Amino acid sequence: MLPGSFVSTTLTVTATAYTSSPQETDSTPSVTAWGDTLKPGVKAIAVSRDLIDMGLTHQQDVKIQGFDGSFRVLDKMNRRWEKRIDIYMDNNRKKARNWGKQEVTIFW
Repeated sequence: MLPGSFVSTTLTVTATAYTSSPQETDSTPSVTAWGDTLKPGVKAIAVSRDLIDMGLTHQQDVKIQGFDGSFRVLDKMNRRWEKRIDIYMDNNRKKARNWGKQEVTIFW
């Protein structure tokens, strides 16, 4: 159960997964769109731009139903995506592929 003070917004979104891989990002795969550096073990997500407009902003803590702890918003996705998060899975491409695409509920 989440502490009441943590939750002000609840939303069901599509969740995919990504890694620090040049094939999935660009020539600086560990640097996010906001300039943060991703490192193995960091619990981070990227968010679609419409979620940013809804108040899910840089450095915001987010709870994802089914996961322990919270994740921090450290990256933003391409404008083509809506109502979507991308969960950072270090350099584990197999884990990211196995995650695939799922519907999850997020709280912030």
